[in-house]
Amino acid sequence: MDMDLKNKTALVTGSTRGIGKAIAIELAKEGVNVLINGRNDEEVERTVKEIKLEFPDTVPQNATADIVDIQQREALFKKHPQIDILVNNMGIYEIMKYEEVDDEVWEKYIRTNVLSANGLSKFYLPKMIKNNFGRIIFIASEEAVMPSGQMPQYCMTKSMLLSLSKSLSKLTIGKEVTVNTIMPGPSLSENVQQIIERIYPNENMTFSEKEKEFMTTNLPQSEIQRFIKPTEIGRLTAFICSPYASAFKGSPIRMDGGMVPTIF
Repeated sequence: MDMDLKNKTALVTGSTRGIGKAIAIELAKEGVNVLINGRNDEEVERTVKEIKLEFPDTVPQNATADIVDIQQREALFKKHPQIDILVNNMGIYEIMKYEEVDDEVWEKYIRTNVLSANGLSKFYLPKMIKNNFGRIIFIASEEAVMPSGQMPQYCMTKSMLLSLSKSLSKLTIGKEVTVNTIMPGPSLSENVQQIIERIYPNENMTFSEKEKEFMTTNLPQSEIQRFIKPTEIGRLTAFICSPYASAFKGSPIRMDGGMVPTIF
């Protein structure tokens, strides 16, 4: 399906690996000129070259910046003042006990997972409204609506993104601009794959067998009994960015593999 996104420009934060890179690739596949973001300029440049090689009709660009840093955000705005699509993907997570989460950790997570995305949205949203086209997508998690209790500092920030998305959506009434949140379930990032390989070092097991064993033991509530592939999240994101998804407004869109047991 042609998503009718050719020649649009998209900034995808944290797009040198994992879900962010998968989103950037799927958008480039649709003819979008993607701005690759990360803190490491070498990784950003390498990703830009990869995407340009695979999708030569697009114009991927370097958007290196630590978006948590206000000054670096401002420099990014000067370099790339106009975009059509903003995917707020960058975020941090770590398993922590509640009693170990002090004020410094709370502040770090709020600055990184919420305020950085808010800062980008605050700059680009008015321009999208003026141009009468734009897409802002926050990448959250099923933990936003079903906290496991293992990462309270992470869960709270992802829940905050749902509220922020709905609030910003109210500013887009009557415009071809949408603000939504995608909530993936457990996903197969590079880090997760390495963790699974360490847990099951048996070389005679295929990765699929290791994955199934892990899911059965640790995540029996998953209905797909496998990790969600970043490419799947990328394809959903591309659709939500398209003109065909203009009726999604302030929506929390679940892609959790059946992890959340409730009907809404």
